[in-house]
Amino acid sequence: MDTLQNMRVFVRVVEAGSFTGAAQHLNTTTAYASRAVSDLEAHLRTRLLNRTTRRIALTEAGAHYLQRCEQILAYVDQAEAEAGDAHARPSGRLRVHSMTSCGQHYIVPAVGHYQQRYPDVQIELTLAQRAPDLLDEGYDVALVLAQTLPDSGLVSQRLGTVFSIACASPDYLERHGVPQTPADLAEHTCLQMVTPIYPSNEWVFSGPNGQESFTLASAAFKVNVAEAMAVATCEGMGVSVLPVFSAISRFRSGELVWILPQYTLQEMNLYALYPSRQYLDAKIRTWVEFLRDELPATLAAEQEELRLFART
Repeated sequence: MDTLQNMRVFVRVVEAGSFTGAAQHLNTTTAYASRAVSDLEAHLRTRLLNRTTRRIALTEAGAHYLQRCEQILAYVDQAEAEAGDAHARPSGRLRVHSMTSCGQHYIVPAVGHYQQRYPDVQIELTLAQRAPDLLDEGYDVALVLAQTLPDSGLVSQRLGTVFSIACASPDYLERHGVPQTPADLAEHTCLQMVTPIYPSNEWVFSGPNGQESFTLASAAFKVNVAEAMAVATCEGMGVSVLPVFSAISRFRSGELVWILPQYTLQEMNLYALYPSRQYLDAKIRTWVEFLRDELPATLAAEQEELRLFART
């Protein structure tokens, strides 16, 4: 028995004052309306309506039950409207996860621009040096840097490509000279960034001679966050490999210099991951669409600007 539907029929019968009137309003038959009320009464073991050939009247139990049915159906209608509205209109809390430095540079500004367009969405951003389990941890969208994605059953949108470059401070280069090839780094103090997505002790350069590897025998300093590595490099502690998004503002200020500009390293794709395409919540759909529209242009402009800072 569909109790909720039978409640709707019962309320409509009382409002119409007859089974026939309720059936016409519900676009069904009088027999169906009568059977729905009878099924409710059998389920409750209580008479809800007194019937004669000319009229119906609520029993005392029926009057109390009618009041509860109206309350329940109002809540159900409200819940359905809210759920349907979530599909149509972006609103409510959006939980986003991003890798730390990438999130600071790209995602935080994007949040501000997105909320100018969709002010009813409250974004809760978590930054961490790992990829989360979206379902277990309750995130709506994760921004992940990876060369390729494992088969996880999640929906992915590729937003662009980022890469890293070799950097040092002007002071360091004045004291130690400028390396001309990856092999020259053996004569320099190298700083090592250790994260789950980058090789721990090998720098693989892509340049005019294809790929060239440099193995870090030892590192004077190790850290797991690109922004911390950028600070250490600005302090003249040595040569480091930094993502473009962590280095470019320091190039503008003159704190860092791009060395070996004919080479790039650690090319990664930036992906947005979310659980499902079907019945996608409007805030998730519009957030991913917004990133897909905005980030490629940001990445392209940044890489175009990077050419201004090449040092041979």
